[in-house]
Amino acid sequence: MDWLAPVDIYCERVGTGFWAEPWNAWSNLAFIAAAIWGGVTAARLGIRHWAAWLLIVLAGLIGVGSFLFHTFANTWSALADVVPIWTFVATFVLAGMRYIGGMPPVRVAGVSLAVVTVAVLIARLAMGEGSTEPAGPDPLNGSAQYAPALLALATFALLTWRWSHPAAPWLLAATGVFLLSLILRTVDRDLCEALPLGTHFLWHVLNGVMIGLLLQMLLRTGGLARLR
Repeated sequence: MDWLAPVDIYCERVGTGFWAEPWNAWSNLAFIAAAIWGGVTAARLGIRHWAAWLLIVLAGLIGVGSFLFHTFANTWSALADVVPIWTFVATFVLAGMRYIGGMPPVRVAGVSLAVVTVAVLIARLAMGEGSTEPAGPDPLNGSAQYAPALLALATFALLTWRWSHPAAPWLLAATGVFLLSLILRTVDRDLCEALPLGTHFLWHVLNGVMIGLLLQMLLRTGGLARLR
């Protein structure tokens, strides 16, 4: 694999320069903002649990990794982009099962291997974004890789709503935001002619909002303040 192979798959990039995607790059500040919001809330609530702080750190790393991808735009930075994303997804699913769903630790440990395996497979699929080949006829523009994350989020939202859990409003809002962001990611390539800036930067902004909501949900309703 050529780790320095250039990647050009978004509307905004029309050259090879470091700042060829300024909107796609700087919009990653949304993830940093989500991490800061989560950190402030955790500190205010006195939460020191490792899972909470791991997710907060991973939220920030998503922003860093995506910034690297949209500036260096090559194969190694594509890996830096996807690893924090799917690590966050896997960690959040496990934390959600334990602290929102109330699943016993033994059962959480039992499904951990399956979650990690799926996350690794999806990350490998996501690395297809690092290909130097021209974009194919995929009508979803590579967004199908995020279908499991949307399904998991929607499932959490519906279950908590059915249980009348206080996490439900947060999860329902996060699901709606994620669905909208996924649509904007999908249409980015198709709108290049009419909108040269593209819509991928809105995927970043809305995903930052979504991650912020998920962190707040876990911190405020997961009972982590009682745990160490």
